Amino acid sequence: MDRRPVLISTQNEDATADLVIHELNRRQVPVLRIDPGRDFPGPAVLRARLGPSGWTGTLSAEGRTADLGGVRALYHRRPNLYAPADDTQDAMFAARENRRGLGGILGALSGCLYLSHPMAIARAEYKPAQLATACRAGLTVPATLITSDPAEAKSFTAAQPTIYKPLHAAAYEVDGEPAGIWAAPVEPGEIDETVGHCAHLFQAQVPKVADVRAVVVGTEVFCAQITSPPGVVDWRAEYRNLRYKAVPCSPEVRSALLQFLAHFGLSFGAFDFAVTVDGTWWFLECNPNGQWAWLEAAAALPITTAIADLLENGEPPRD
Repeated sequence: MDRRPVLISTQNEDATADLVIHELNRRQVPVLRIDPGRDFPGPAVLRARLGPSGWTGTLSAEGRTADLGGVRALYHRRPNLYAPADDTQDAMFAARENRRGLGGILGALSGCLYLSHPMAIARAEYKPAQLATACRAGLTVPATLITSDPAEAKSFTAAQPTIYKPLHAAAYEVDGEPAGIWAAPVEPGEIDETVGHCAHLFQAQVPKVADVRAVVVGTEVFCAQITSPPGVVDWRAEYRNLRYKAVPCSPEVRSALLQFLAHFGLSFGAFDFAVTVDGTWWFLECNPNGQWAWLEAAAALPITTAIADLLENGEPPRD
């Protein structure tokens, strides 16, 4: 039996990772779960030495130890950031060293399959790069403007129905409570000088009849149609009122999705599309580490199995 471990890098409270870990445990695949930003240093201990074939040694956490020279795969889910313990210079120095030390080791494991590599995920999170790559891959992309010029924004919004969406879905609070910033329609009269305060992304509004989320695991593509109430622009704001069903992916779109992932060096992607009445899938964005567990249950898509298969049996990408 292959006793090489799979590393799962994620937060302690991650129900999505729990599904994969449960499946790997069922298959008797050794798993070491760690949250680098929370567990190191402390519960997790690193002992790494450089040799002719790369890094060897061990990483230990929660009573388990992984041989760094024999890690078969690393599932980089959603670990906490390497945050300083306080705002002192020493604490900030230590956090930077931890990120480049443990984080650097985890990103340089020989013969390891990454789902996906942390640096590839970071590169792919930039929407301008996503949109340009989607165009080159042959996907249909709405007209898009990124600007800090109010006049340019006003001209764009006057030319067609337009939505505004943030370039990054970061944490945002309203009256002390976490809130999402959803994609929303914007009219020319709403554009003012505050556009000049930062970069803004404006996009032609697609007259959609449904949405599709396409989850790609390795070379497998799982698609679910998402139907929201009439007039809803961003389905994420209406989770309780959505309907789902599994739908096929055309060979052309599948090929483009794999080309997109290959460009960024990703093994996973959660793609969002708006679907118009003529059946066209309009690319909106890709979350290189997006959520999928709720969709698996809602549309009966075997995503956990596909991820476990890849982590257990997948081959690392060729250089």
